[in-house]
Amino acid sequence: MTPTPAAPDRIVETAIGYMAAQQLFAANRIGLFPALAAGPLGPAELAERTGKPENIVRILGDALAARGLLSRVDGRYALTPDTTEYLGGGGLDLAPFLTFLETISYPHWLQFAHTTDTGEPGELDLGGDRWTTFLGGVMVYNALHARMLAREFDFGGYKNLLDLGGLSAEFALQALHANDVLRATFVYDPRSVDSVTAAVAEFAGRTTVVGAPTPGAEPEGEFDLVMVNHVVHRFSVEENRAILRHARAAAAPGARLLLLDFFLDEDDSPRALDALHAGEYLVIDGTVVYPERDVRGWLAGAGWRPVNRLTLPGSPRVLVAEAV
Repeated sequence: MTPTPAAPDRIVETAIGYMAAQQLFAANRIGLFPALAAGPLGPAELAERTGKPENIVRILGDALAARGLLSRVDGRYALTPDTTEYLGGGGLDLAPFLTFLETISYPHWLQFAHTTDTGEPGELDLGGDRWTTFLGGVMVYNALHARMLAREFDFGGYKNLLDLGGLSAEFALQALHANDVLRATFVYDPRSVDSVTAAVAEFAGRTTVVGAPTPGAEPEGEFDLVMVNHVVHRFSVEENRAILRHARAAAAPGARLLLLDFFLDEDDSPRALDALHAGEYLVIDGTVVYPERDVRGWLAGAGWRPVNRLTLPGSPRVLVAEAV
């Protein structure tokens, strides 16, 4: 039997991935997805709707259709369920996240050769309006993660939630919406107290917001659900061990911990999203995506027993652990 010859497809598709990303960014910037929200359009109609040349929208439409982000039937482009939900006004709008990737993240990746050679992050310019773009994109991406978590984890049955050291109140807000007897305590960096308090105003009677630096924070209470979201990659090994110990000290026996972040796995087929974000975090500001095996060791040392791992679509993974 003649062996199947090796093919270059994966190499070529990976190498030219930046082309697809730039076409997605351009489509987002010119309003191509909202233009299709009312229904299918041909290239001439789409050009008129967006105010861009017909040959440009044809290139973008064909490229996005090839990636499954649009459909093309009889020469007319239409949104798919994914783009309807996340770019066409059907639900959470990821447009600010794409703007962040185009204007902040992508140019910063041009310094990745330096990061690869030295292990050091690039120089990040967040002057002028760039900080607003950065924060807007990150918060929308966090909102996506929170919604995916709420789809995968049942928040019913819990009474006292601790949200420790996170970047976005959206995770706890999803839990509060899902469980009308749940109370939530946020222990966040002092600089975030005002913004978190404003974000949870609709649940003012069921929430408490406390300011404390995350590595040294020792929350008071006895919680049956603890969230540590997007914390691990931002701190050192010793700081993370302390954070998990403090979380355990505030947890009731049998409490659940949701530890959400990107992790480098030991699976035979590694998940690309985590490895790609390991490069993103490193080149952006030198923060670390840790091996999952190491994080599980920190959990065990802090009195947590891992019981599950949730893989959230387009989002980080969640290590679910039980207080022992």
